[in-house]
Amino acid sequence: MQRVFSTFFKISLFAGFLSAFLAIVFGVILMRGYGRNLPDHAILTKYSPPITTRVHAGDGRVLAEFKREHRLFVPIQEIPQVVRVAFLSAEDKDFYQHPGIDAQALTRATLRNVKSMVTGRRLVGGSTITQQVAKNFLLTNEISYERKIKEAILSFRIERALTKDQIFELYLNEIYLGEGSYGVAAAAMTYFGKSLSDLTVPEAAYLAALPKAPSNYHPVRHRDSAIGRRNWVINRMVEDSWIDSDNAAIAAASPLYITGRPKQERVIASWFSEEVRRELKNLYGEADLYGGGMSVRATIDPKLQSLADKALIEGLESYDRRHGWRGALGKINLEENWLDELNKFQPPPGLHDRQIALVISTTPAVAYITLANGSKGTIAFEELKWARKRLRNQRIGSTPETVEDVLEAGDVITVKPLSKDDREQADPAIKYKLDQIPNIDGAIVAMDPHTGRVLAMSGGYSNDRSQFNRATQAKRQPGSAIKPFIYLSALEAGHTPATLILDAPIVVNIPGYGLWKPQNYSGRIYGPSPMRVGLEKSRNLMTIRLAEYLGIDSIIKTADRFGLGQKMRPELGSALGSGEVTLLELTSAYAMLANGGLKITPSFVDSVHDRNGHLIFRHDNRECVACSGTEANPIFPPEIPDNRERVADPLSRYQLVSMMQGVVENGTGRRVQMPGRPLAGKTGTTNKALDAWFIGFSSNLTVGVFVGFDQPRTLGPREGGGSVAAPIFGNFMREAWAIKPGAPFKTPPGLEFVRVSRLTGLPPKGRDQSAVLEAFVPGTRPLNGNRVIGGGLSDTTTEIVTPASFDADSDDEVLGEELPTREASDQ
Repeated sequence: MQRVFSTFFKISLFAGFLSAFLAIVFGVILMRGYGRNLPDHAILTKYSPPITTRVHAGDGRVLAEFKREHRLFVPIQEIPQVVRVAFLSAEDKDFYQHPGIDAQALTRATLRNVKSMVTGRRLVGGSTITQQVAKNFLLTNEISYERKIKEAILSFRIERALTKDQIFELYLNEIYLGEGSYGVAAAAMTYFGKSLSDLTVPEAAYLAALPKAPSNYHPVRHRDSAIGRRNWVINRMVEDSWIDSDNAAIAAASPLYITGRPKQERVIASWFSEEVRRELKNLYGEADLYGGGMSVRATIDPKLQSLADKALIEGLESYDRRHGWRGALGKINLEENWLDELNKFQPPPGLHDRQIALVISTTPAVAYITLANGSKGTIAFEELKWARKRLRNQRIGSTPETVEDVLEAGDVITVKPLSKDDREQADPAIKYKLDQIPNIDGAIVAMDPHTGRVLAMSGGYSNDRSQFNRATQAKRQPGSAIKPFIYLSALEAGHTPATLILDAPIVVNIPGYGLWKPQNYSGRIYGPSPMRVGLEKSRNLMTIRLAEYLGIDSIIKTADRFGLGQKMRPELGSALGSGEVTLLELTSAYAMLANGGLKITPSFVDSVHDRNGHLIFRHDNRECVACSGTEANPIFPPEIPDNRERVADPLSRYQLVSMMQGVVENGTGRRVQMPGRPLAGKTGTTNKALDAWFIGFSSNLTVGVFVGFDQPRTLGPREGGGSVAAPIFGNFMREAWAIKPGAPFKTPPGLEFVRVSRLTGLPPKGRDQSAVLEAFVPGTRPLNGNRVIGGGLSDTTTEIVTPASFDADSDDEVLGEELPTREASDQ
């Protein structure tokens, strides 16, 4: 018996050794077979998760966020203990002890999966945190034994390459926890509106309950399951001795209260945000834009942006109102269920503060309306008598005499509530006024002329209606707004604001077009007139004659220094703005006139820091050695070198600015003048009044306004830059002055100031009411004669050709005959 037992023992021992040997061999074979061509786990040592890029406005508020995933990366040492232990208890309590695989958990999962394969149920994982890192970062979500083997191999390798804390950090920042949130920090903000440091035990336990299946434990749709799973995690925390039973009971009894992300006070500037996005994408590419975790400081001034939006919207609405009523949005049959039909009515984009209403009945004096919510109201005749019928080419019909001339029962319209002041003056029952969404559009840009920082920009009436940015994407003819650069060419060539130019008919032969006979808008001619008057009154004949005298190539060279040369074709029509520019390009060019003639580049971004807080971009790239360190002086401000390129002669530039001040004080831009506040600028109107511009500036702020239809058509009779765009500029600048006050334009050294007649450009005789103090470069002041460009020599006895040579009401911005050029385009 003893011999039999001995033999059995030896056989068993041999079988055991053989089994172990075969297991080792089998394991080696598996390791070699499945270990080949596995993803390189070393990339985890350099892993940088995609993080939201956040853009802040000048006042620190959030302007925009660019991301593909909602994720906030938090170092492991910054993640609170309660969060870490909740996830350890829920997912892998022995994480800090095992080598990457938990043998006991794996055995339990294997036995369960054998039963599941027999019964046809879904297989379970039993993965450690390390295995989940391997799966999430390096493998797929496929549930199979082959993937589990690869997962195990990678887990061993990861454990050798990284510390436990590094692995846990990757896991807690990568794990998907539902509602678009990746990582515990993002989830804490999504569900509870809190940072990690503020989470309670039940809140941390709920987050730890989510990794297995976030949708199954949704706090609203599956509330009972969510609470049950959370309390299971709390019990596990007790079993693992992380919390005591008393605190666990309190935690388990607490309600699952979801607050969601706190609403941040944001700056709403959709077109500006999009330009920031484009600039960042050009600088860093799409991957870093949406996942680089950059912190961006935009140039936007929220107060100015608000004023710009308001001025543009009100200006477009004002233009639209004076061009009449386009009619109701639709009709509803009042004999059917009209309230349901009204609620089904699709409102057009761009409503702003308007409401959709249905006209129920009318009398000659009042329209009775109902809103979509069922509330009733009335519109008095006084609140719709503006609604003259719109005719072709923006003309309007006769003034309505009754409400019934405008509205009828069944009309679907847009209305606005009366303002408080309006309600006090009207019948208390009258609550609304008829309104309509403008079909015209435009843009406004405000810029710091000294730095190129874009402080405000609105690219249209409504971003909901159209995302097309008319400030940066619409290329339109600038018309007379290009004229300052023609006159600058003349000033730099030695002429003066008093130089006379013959205002008389001219015929130009343009190759490919034939003979072109430009005209002043008024159809009149004015004889020899000073250059100043030519710019103030926007005289076309004077400008064409001056351009012909200077040569278009010389003018293009001047414009090129301001970034406009490539927009001009080598033909005389370019002198009247036949090329195409964007509002931002033209405003930037004017900013260089405002800042003394120095080159600037427009920018929407002040600075960019990477995810680690390192400065990687700064718009102002000048170095200031004395701004910090031992060189810093606490008493005297440092002098920062000015490395901007000079694009204009400072004396000629000042003469031009003085003439542009005359545009505001005496010429086509009179609507924007503000007594005691120095402003300069120029209107612009193209042929057939397709486009209206006003670009102007103070010493510290340059503002450009464009107005026109997206599909170019006339703005209507007597409409142009002075009547459409200039009021928008004026309304903005009047309020913006309190934020960015200006000062008198600086006079460069070397000029002489002489009083001359505005009529003749010569020293005045007697009590000349038109005399103006004019700036001259030494040696250029007029004496007893003044040569006329295009017309010989003038002297003090020369008669002006027409008695209306100085007509304050004749503002000639546009041609009487179409320019020899293709029509402006939006594209």
